Amino acid sequence: MLSRMLFKVTFPLAAANVMNQAARMVMTIVGPVLAVELGLSAVELGVLAACLFAAYAAAQLPLGVALDAFGARRVQTVLMLIAAAGFAIFALSPGFAGLVVARIVLGVGISAGLMAVIKAHADWFDRSRVAHVTGIATAIGALGSALTTSPVQALLPALGWRGIFWGLCLLALGAATWIFLSVPDKPSVAGPKRTLRSDIALSGRILASRTFWRLAPAVATLSMFNFVYLGLWAGPWLRDVAGMDGPTRAGVLFFFTFAMVAGSVLTGSAASRASAVGLPPFVVPIVCLAGLVLLQVILILQPSHPAVVLALWLAIAVFGASGPAGYVAVCQMFPPEQTGRVSTAVNTLTLGLAFLVQAATGWILDLWPRTAPGGWDPDGYSWALALTAALQALAALVMATAQRRRHAV
Repeated sequence: MLSRMLFKVTFPLAAANVMNQAARMVMTIVGPVLAVELGLSAVELGVLAACLFAAYAAAQLPLGVALDAFGARRVQTVLMLIAAAGFAIFALSPGFAGLVVARIVLGVGISAGLMAVIKAHADWFDRSRVAHVTGIATAIGALGSALTTSPVQALLPALGWRGIFWGLCLLALGAATWIFLSVPDKPSVAGPKRTLRSDIALSGRILASRTFWRLAPAVATLSMFNFVYLGLWAGPWLRDVAGMDGPTRAGVLFFFTFAMVAGSVLTGSAASRASAVGLPPFVVPIVCLAGLVLLQVILILQPSHPAVVLALWLAIAVFGASGPAGYVAVCQMFPPEQTGRVSTAVNTLTLGLAFLVQAATGWILDLWPRTAPGGWDPDGYSWALALTAALQALAALVMATAQRRRHAV
């Protein structure tokens, strides 16, 4: 029964999550090409990446209501068709304005990646299995980042960046078809009929909760670094600071994605074990935030030895994959029937923060003159990393303080 439902529910929705990761990751490889071919500045590249996160974030709260009302099958099928349209618009765009529109459409189209998985698993699996099968789906989804590293770098000379986006368009159409044909509709639930007004009111109560605001913003910083750097700036950093060429950069990012897969499994397992032995629910997120801060401090020093650079970015991938563990910890502070709404609310904060930091990174880099090869000054990257390290250090402190107060009560 478990394997049957994995094929019917988990794998098709994980395919949509692959497209989610691919849409976010592809700019890391094609971003430098766009900057040269279309003459885009760092700010414009940052805006392109940030537009996706802004649209993604804006869709989260309505998405939570839609998933509860219509189920993962219908919502995710429609959204994958929208994502396909976004890839097509990007491929057809002659300049910056069209690319912005495409990224906004894409942000809406991929907005249900993880949330649809969580909702469908809650509908079709026993509660004790939800975390396990969600971990499987998350690991599969992370392969979308691998799809858009070395494979895209290898195909880029032959297809060009427009051809790459047409290929992603076809994959999104395939995911939409698979979900529509395979995933069952959400089961009917006995009880009072849901209304849009009651759904909106419940979302409002969650957003007004002191518990939510005490912990959710700190948890949002867990995934921030991966969103900001894996979504755009990791590739340019590897070029401008570590001095790596295109294939080498793609190779590092390729291994980075597999380290994320391992990190998803390791941090999820560690969080479950910590809970089983009675440790505080936020112990794993706090440790991972501390690790991320330390690793960024080392990156600020501008290491360039290939082995050191690879080790640092792989470690960042492992610690940065702990975001879902933080989401689960926040959701467990609320009744189980509110999990969908709570998770999308946390995701809204994560994506909004990613939008701001993504754009701020581009602004910081443009404070320095462009280098001769068309890149950015390494000192600019160090100051941008200081910003994200400071935010995550503050988040770890807030989370630890809240956890200590809760334990004292």
